[in-house]
Amino acid sequence: MDPELAFQRTVSRRLVHRAAVAEVFVTDAVVLGEDHFLIGSQWPRDHALYHPDAQRRSDPLLFAETIRQALVYLAHWHYGVPLTHRFVGHDMDFEITDPGALCVAGRPVPVELEAWWHWTDSRPPRRYGARLEVRLSAAGRVCGRGSLRVVALDERSYQVLRRRGAAAGPVVAPAVGTPRRVEPGLVGRLRHKDSVLVPGSSADEWQLRVDLDHAILFDHPTDHLPLMVLLEGFRQLGYLLTHDAATRPGTAHTLVSAVVDCLAFGELAPPTRLVVREDTDVREADTREAAVREAGAREATIRDVPAGRRLCFDALQGDTRIAACRSVWAPVRLEAAEQRPSGLPVPCA
Repeated sequence: MDPELAFQRTVSRRLVHRAAVAEVFVTDAVVLGEDHFLIGSQWPRDHALYHPDAQRRSDPLLFAETIRQALVYLAHWHYGVPLTHRFVGHDMDFEITDPGALCVAGRPVPVELEAWWHWTDSRPPRRYGARLEVRLSAAGRVCGRGSLRVVALDERSYQVLRRRGAAAGPVVAPAVGTPRRVEPGLVGRLRHKDSVLVPGSSADEWQLRVDLDHAILFDHPTDHLPLMVLLEGFRQLGYLLTHDAATRPGTAHTLVSAVVDCLAFGELAPPTRLVVREDTDVREADTREAAVREAGAREATIRDVPAGRRLCFDALQGDTRIAACRSVWAPVRLEAAEQRPSGLPVPCA
């Protein structure tokens, strides 16, 4: 039997690199074996940025942020990486295999991450390279997987890498009278301050515009664009494209998978362009295979699964590609929400 996790309080905010206690999601961790752990996390029923969608599904970026916090916590708590070291992300991926398991109900969602730690490029005590692979479950129901690869550096090593890895190439200053951010509802957000997209020069290009005083995206000062900020930009652009009523009326999609590669440091001041590199329908066979994994032999479920969309993006500063993202968006059935009398809860499937 696995050791029991505690969900009564969060871990120290310093151990997950958060300034605000309210932004700490990890509650506990236990050792299952060598480089093998069980990590507890409590996801809020509501959140200013990572709020549930219209079908009451938990925000998938809560999963991404929990993976990040889990890796940082294990690095400090179990492996003794100094708190003064600077963490730099290389790549992250996650997949929600059973969205229905992550529905928000009458209490916060307690989740568990079964985690496996892998050393990659470590030269202690100055450099620690590691990858964390996790399997997500809620109430004993396995519903996702993901991984994150980082390097933790002492200050001297970080400054060397920082100078070498900065975005290069010509950077054009923002034009006078830059358009306002996209309305929050069009990118799946509730507050205007949470929208990070500005229309670009073409239908396939947008600008990432973030407020450095944003209390969640920039929980503490930093000298570059964090991975989670880039992921938020990719997510909002994906939402905008998959909920375009003019081209796909009556459809809605939810993010179920993302792979992000960090290729260079993103600077804070220069404009960051988000470019749509690929927009295709997910093959029906792929979607049916996913349905088989989630639903077993329920033929009715498998037959009814429509194709989703696969979106690929690049983030660029000048001529430098600083990050790339491959994402999959699955269709959401809206009939129940549309036909149900007002005031009654919407079923989560």
